[in-house]
Amino acid sequence: MKSFQKTALSVSFAAVLLCGAVTAASAQGIQRIYGENAASPIAAAVSVPPGYTTFYISGALPKPVTPAANGQPANFGDTATQTRSVLDGLKAVMEKQGIGFGDVVAAHVFLSETADFPAMNKVWATEFGTAAQPNKPARAAFRTYALVLPGADLEIEFIAAKKVGGKTKK
Repeated sequence: MKSFQKTALSVSFAAVLLCGAVTAASAQGIQRIYGENAASPIAAAVSVPPGYTTFYISGALPKPVTPAANGQPANFGDTATQTRSVLDGLKAVMEKQGIGFGDVVAAHVFLSETADFPAMNKVWATEFGTAAQPNKPARAAFRTYALVLPGADLEIEFIAAKKVGGKTKK
C-alpha cells in the first residue's frame, strides 16, 4: 500500500508542477524574435501564448486619390501614397475591434508587378518598430499579377492578437 501512496503522491506532485508550468506559460506575453538586421521592419517569428484572442483583419486596398470619372480610371497615387491609405484604413477597422498596430502578429502584403517595394517598406516602418510602437509583426510580401481593384498596387491583411482583457496597443 505504501508503494501506491508514494506513486499517488508523486503523480499529484507532478500534476501540481505541470499546472504551475502551464500557468507560467500562459502568463507570458507575445514573443517576437527579431533577425540579425535590427533595422528590419519585421520580426523573424512571433508566438502567441494561450489566453489571447486572435483577430483576422481582411485585406485592405487603397482609396483613390482621384476617383474614376469621365471614362478615366481612378488614380490611387504612387506606392507610398497607397501604403499610407491602406494602413490608415486598417487602423480604422482595428480601432473598432479595440486593437492597434502593436497587436499585429502577422501580415501579408500583396504587391502588383509595378509596385515599389522599398517605398512600401519605408511607409511600413513609420508604423512598426518605432519608438512609439516598437512591435514588429512577422510578414510575407508577394508579387502578384494583378489585384482585384484595377490600378491598385497593394493590398495588406493582418492577424492580430490581444490578451483577453488586455490593454489596447497603438
